[in-house]
Amino acid sequence: MDSGAMIEVFDRTIDNPGFITPVLSPQAWQQHFAQPAMSLGILASGSGSNFEAIAQRIAEGRLNASIRLMIYNNPDAKAAERADRWQIPKRLLNHREFESREALDQAIVSAFQEQNIEWVVMAGWMRIVTNGLIDAFPGRVLNIHPSLLPSFKGAHAIEQAIAAQVRVTGCTVHRVSLEVDSGPILLQAAVPLLPDDTPDTLHRRIQTQEHQIYPQAIALASLLPIPTE
Repeated sequence: MDSGAMIEVFDRTIDNPGFITPVLSPQAWQQHFAQPAMSLGILASGSGSNFEAIAQRIAEGRLNASIRLMIYNNPDAKAAERADRWQIPKRLLNHREFESREALDQAIVSAFQEQNIEWVVMAGWMRIVTNGLIDAFPGRVLNIHPSLLPSFKGAHAIEQAIAAQVRVTGCTVHRVSLEVDSGPILLQAAVPLLPDDTPDTLHRRIQTQEHQIYPQAIALASLLPIPTE
């Protein structure tokens, strides 16, 4: 997509209530669906709610993609049950059984390459990735984080936002770089911090927005040039 076409990426005519991020324009969605379906590999460590949101959007015909494999690293991850419900192939790669992060990432790369996967989608993947994964899928590893990056990086972003007493936080989808919770931002959604918010209540409201923007960000990524650096 050239710079002139970028004007049409977001629909400026739709009135989005509250703090919902702008939606992709009809022209952008048309271009997304005119392309070959994206082949996705999912990485999940926990409940897998974002994984399921993506799977549901695909099933509804609202995202031009297929999930070819879901890898999880925690034997107790609920994401595995969700994969079974959606009849999506899954594979356990327990990080405790690998001698290093690099060894784990190499196993992930091999598993995804066996399935001809082009895009890696981290959906609650609680492991720091290495260059082994990033270099195997340059510009095609995506992550979602529960803050408005670059604010509140790391595993306790929601607690940090409450402690800082910010008025607004949210979530961010970005391309993955070697630095944790960094890399070019694709989409963000803002969520207000309410006076009586707890980590649980704020997490639930942020997660609602995550489920909205992640499928959109995946579609957007298919339209943008892959960064060369």
